[in-house]
Amino acid sequence: MSSAKLPPERRPPASAADAAQRLAVIVDAAERAAASVIDDAEEQARHHLDDARDRADRIVAERLRELADQLDPPSSGERRTGHLTPVEPAASDRDQEPPAPEPLAPRRSGSAGARLLATQMAVSGAGREEIEARLRSGFEIDDTSEILDAILGPEE
Repeated sequence: MSSAKLPPERRPPASAADAAQRLAVIVDAAERAAASVIDDAEEQARHHLDDARDRADRIVAERLRELADQLDPPSSGERRTGHLTPVEPAASDRDQEPPAPEPLAPRRSGSAGARLLATQMAVSGAGREEIEARLRSGFEIDDTSEILDAILGPEE
């Protein structure tokens, strides 16, 4: 078969310069394809790392919450029932208005685990926004300002 009947891309090069030019085009296309493959692989790796970090954060937050609840049990307002029975008031006391219950000490917002995590993150250099996001997601704390102000100081 003569080279005149072949399509231009399949014809043998007329000179070494043509061959070098075709080779450069092929190498350039291969480099672009390789760069695209590398970029895709890096993006997938970042995605997997982000997922793994999120899972690890949730596990750590749950474990810290459990440990904090062991150290500082939440005040649920429930009284534990004991073996004692309540005393009925005397008839003369029934006519009087009962004394107002003493207010309970206000519960700190956030558990000890949340404070511990925030402190650890601050020591490791995390910013206020990053710590706030972890407290909101890991401990479901809506208002993180008390914890953050106690650890990082008031926001300016």
